Order: sequence, then C-alpha cells, then structure tokens
Amino acid sequence: MPLFALFCADKPDSLPLRMATREAHLAYMAGFRDQLRLAGPMLDDKGDMAGSILFLEADDLAAAQAFSAGDPYRQAGLFDHVHITAFKPTVGTLG
Repeated sequence: MPLFALFCADKPDSLPLRMATREAHLAYMAGFRDQLRLAGPMLDDKGDMAGSILFLEADDLAAAQAFSAGDPYRQAGLFDHVHITAFKPTVGTLG
C-alpha cells in the first residue's frame, strides 16, 4: 500500500484549541493504528506542540485526504495548512 506524509502546521497561538481537541484526535488516530506508520506533534521553540507529522499507508491520495479531513484537529480548524504527498522511505525505518 502506498505511503503518504502529512505535514499539518497549527495556526498561531492555537495550543488551547489543540489541547481541547487532543483526546478526540487521539481516539480518531487509534482507529487507523494499522495504517499509521509514524505520527506525532511538531514542537515550537518553547517545546509546545505546534503541528503534526504523520506517515500513513493509504490506497491513494484521495484516501489520505479523506483521512485528514476526518481528523478532529482539522475539523476544529486547528491547522493553518496541511500538505499531503506520496512518500518513499529510502533511509531508516518507519514503525
């Protein structure tokens, strides 16, 4: 199955929104445990969560986009922008 990288940058000063929707986000991610190869928050200079990076196995780009659209973080308007691209690991391993 193809692998996709999702780069999701939070809007400025949105840590309270991230924290308010974190449990719903983590529950949503748990439903895709078999497809997620690696996922976690990006951190700002203070060490606070400021975005997300995910590596997801999906049938195609449309499926990766649908996954992203269903994320409670995205539905809550947390992200300033989301970039999704096919990804081919060549060095190291993903989960």
